Amino acid sequence: MTQRPLAAIDIGTNSFHMVVARVGEIGEGAEASGPSFEVIEREKEMVRLGSSSGDMKRLEPDAIDRGVAALIRLSRVAAIHGADIHAVATSAVREAENADEFIERVRTEAGIDVDVIAGVEEARLIHLGVLQSVPVFDKRLVLIDIGGGSTEILVGERGETLAAGSLKLGAIRLSRRFFGGERNHPGAVDSCRRHIRSALAPMVREVEALGFNVAIASSGTAETIAALVHVARGGETLRTYNNFEMTAEEISEVVDRLIACESVEERRRLAGMDPSRADIILGGALVLEQAVRELNISSILISDYALREGVLLDALSRRRGATLHHLQDLRRRSVMHLVESMDDDPAHSKRAAALTLEVFDALTALHGLGDDTRELLEAAALLANVGLSVSHSEHHKHSYYVIRHSDRLAGFTDHEIELIALVARYHRKGSPKLKHSEFARLRPAEQERVRAMAAILRMGIALDRSHRSPVASVHVSIPTGDAPVVIELGARGDASLELQAASERRGLLEEVLGRTVEIRMA
Repeated sequence: MTQRPLAAIDIGTNSFHMVVARVGEIGEGAEASGPSFEVIEREKEMVRLGSSSGDMKRLEPDAIDRGVAALIRLSRVAAIHGADIHAVATSAVREAENADEFIERVRTEAGIDVDVIAGVEEARLIHLGVLQSVPVFDKRLVLIDIGGGSTEILVGERGETLAAGSLKLGAIRLSRRFFGGERNHPGAVDSCRRHIRSALAPMVREVEALGFNVAIASSGTAETIAALVHVARGGETLRTYNNFEMTAEEISEVVDRLIACESVEERRRLAGMDPSRADIILGGALVLEQAVRELNISSILISDYALREGVLLDALSRRRGATLHHLQDLRRRSVMHLVESMDDDPAHSKRAAALTLEVFDALTALHGLGDDTRELLEAAALLANVGLSVSHSEHHKHSYYVIRHSDRLAGFTDHEIELIALVARYHRKGSPKLKHSEFARLRPAEQERVRAMAAILRMGIALDRSHRSPVASVHVSIPTGDAPVVIELGARGDASLELQAASERRGLLEEVLGRTVEIRMA
């Protein structure tokens, strides 16, 4: 059966990029590089979404209009190929107080659901994309991706992320702050360099501690600098700068040439310059210059694959039911990392999660939820008690906050993290209600999904109420008609507390299943 093509859209601060691809079978290098794909269309829209004054706290109305219009056009291109769209938004949307307005308009007017990704997740996806274009899988690499609003720096090896950070150092952000006029103010360059070095310092220490063998730069800023370097060498503009190598000295020389230009218009006329980047290139170039200098990089390779290709591969993994074990392992490891660092009794959480999945699997015929939901439910079960590290009182609400704001959950989309956090939020006490703003923002189908997961999670946690693992097995009988669903507990000790807790907490499950539920000992 032929699979539908995939379209990945990177909603950046400066520009929107889309790649449409046919997907292939998983080859021998699947663990290293993931599934193969054949690009059939590339589109780019220069939108300047993050063009507001201040520190990118709001998306301006005209920027939202431009963004929505661009995504309508991109969705039409994807439709020509019959492609499923996966869109992610980065710094500009991530930081905007009115992001929901933009996301809702995109959903209703362009028909696209947007996932807002955290900076560390952005770095992971860029890394995944870069590994498809630069042959460095077996080497320890440092990756620098300079966007319009932020710069992501990552150290990776054999597909694993060893360290990652997202810094508020973007080409648009810095240009607006330090180079807002047509001509540079005296001292602006030095001030910008000091600011960049200060922001880089924590990440520099992490990179130095890990070390690296090869340096890679991605993004339009890096490619523009590469083009300027190539022209300075006497070459003509290349069709692609993928795997192009330039030295730290050549980057510094390009920066000097950019500084020497007396106006944006003069920069625009430089041979090799992308005219649409002339007004922001200096800010981005200074980030690359200082990163190369602070990290003691002698030469750096260019990757023309980045976030959008990473999103494409990640989306393909999800389409296949998250069966690619390198993605599953990544997600599970990140969940367990948070559990081990924030949960006082991780053994109980693991046991409760196992019991939750037993109930989920036994009730599949009634709830009809798939493996993707099962994985999110397991994550919520494991993380339900992380809020206890904040306070025992109303710890379910603290669990929501910890999960929602953690940067340790790699491999999940922002929407998936929201679902996990909500299910953990409802693992005890009050049921999901529309008066809860986070729950109310979900679409009706997702609200029902959260209700179902929360109902099953309540059973799983109740079945280890004593934290002593007295329940050895769970057997569920689903009679025909309207007869009660029976959950029988096989015990290896006194499970009276578990029986009582499960009986008290079955209400939401009965609502979800539309059936009476009886809990009893086998």
